[in-house]
Amino acid sequence: MTQDALTGWDDETTAEAYAAFTRAFPMYSASSRDLAARARLTDSHVIVDLCGGTGATAEAILALAPPDARVISLDNAPAMQRIGRRTLDDPRLSWVTARAEELAEHTPAGGVDAVVCNSAIWKTNVPSVFAAVRRVLRPGGRFVFNVGGGFAGVTHPAAQARPASASLGSLIEQIAVRDYGAPPAPPSGVPQLPLTAVASYLAAAGLTLAEADVTAQHTTMAERRAWLSIPVFARPEGGFSYEQQMSILQEAYAQTRPDHVTITSWLVVVAQLDGLQA
Repeated sequence: MTQDALTGWDDETTAEAYAAFTRAFPMYSASSRDLAARARLTDSHVIVDLCGGTGATAEAILALAPPDARVISLDNAPAMQRIGRRTLDDPRLSWVTARAEELAEHTPAGGVDAVVCNSAIWKTNVPSVFAAVRRVLRPGGRFVFNVGGGFAGVTHPAAQARPASASLGSLIEQIAVRDYGAPPAPPSGVPQLPLTAVASYLAAAGLTLAEADVTAQHTTMAERRAWLSIPVFARPEGGFSYEQQMSILQEAYAQTRPDHVTITSWLVVVAQLDGLQA
């Protein structure tokens, strides 16, 4: 598991950089709109933005939710939420600082209509979070989240069809090995959260798998560079300072075209609590 899964989010520099990225590039806003649409929020009254960060997904939810709906953005990094409060001011939105696993302790007694989680479910204790979602979700409610293609072990056909080219990540690794004596990254192992595991965890929690799609997200090298400039995402890991990471990133980026489009794959999952369940 990479360092950003566990540490670094409760930091003003990271929070500011992350929020700036979400405003400047479409990666998080586009995926947030997709997840919010899949949640079918037309008749929802209470919606949770799980691991909500600075509010990119909450903003997409608010755009689709009814005028009288309440949105709860729950995240365990106070710095991220401080930035979010400054940039997203809506009376329907409340900010709760807590771990995703503690969801049931911070939602109304009557339950919620939908839970949406963008790009973060893999960072949690997944079985515990699924169980918490089951406890708070009203019958017929939806739980919508996504998992990066590498963690899910999926590749969109559009990505498979494109000619192979070096990614910024692979160029960074090559430079780190060549110029800094870093050990080569180990081969990719077994996916951490494939659909089979997701389905098993959902079933154990008492949730029904309703949809599972593999989607493609198109990003430019310029966008990937900006993303890798956010401190928690900076590479390579293992004893490198942020200044060294940025120097390596700049050298790798110089070997690419800023407008070159890459495709990243995502597993998008929709689960629900069947209407007849109590």
